[in-house]
Amino acid sequence: MIAVITGDIINSEHSETKLWITKLKNLLGNWGSNPQTWDIYRGDEFQMKCNIDDVFWHFLAIKSLLKSQENLDVRIAIGIGEENFSSEKITESNGTAYVNSGRLLNDLKNDGHTVSIKTSNDSVDRDLNILLKWSSKDFDNWTVATAEIIHEMIMNKDITQEDLAKKFAISQSSVSQRLKRANYELIVETNQYFRKKISEL
Repeated sequence: MIAVITGDIINSEHSETKLWITKLKNLLGNWGSNPQTWDIYRGDEFQMKCNIDDVFWHFLAIKSLLKSQENLDVRIAIGIGEENFSSEKITESNGTAYVNSGRLLNDLKNDGHTVSIKTSNDSVDRDLNILLKWSSKDFDNWTVATAEIIHEMIMNKDITQEDLAKKFAISQSSVSQRLKRANYELIVETNQYFRKKISEL
């Protein structure tokens, strides 16, 4: 069983592609090779596959990276399922994980939400999608400054508040306030719950 994330950039037409695409490529490159594990296509759409335990953290890493760019956001469909055919290009691979993710992205474009999940279990889907709808009320409203801090915390698990203060040239108390506003401790708990529910499949 694998996880497939299919996404598209919101407001990409109002942002210079060069500003975000290099950062997105570098981020996705941390998790595998292009184009077998991930790819960016049709200008502002992308797809990647990963371990089911990592999918929520990867989603947040992508979300925080793009929210740290002025006026950008991302729509993400998470599909959990099987991979029946693995191609040299992820866009040519197939299985229920890919089908769940691809169809879900089309649904997201129509219903106005920015993240959703589809698995083989309706009960797990219901629980996790309620969780995602609530948490996205925070994620969708991250400021650039909040998104930057969250992204650093996700990508560098050992980073300290002192390190963040130096990196962003702000006080440690400002770092602490940003993490509190972003409900970072609750995000960590949500990731743990997400992994537990996925493990039940």
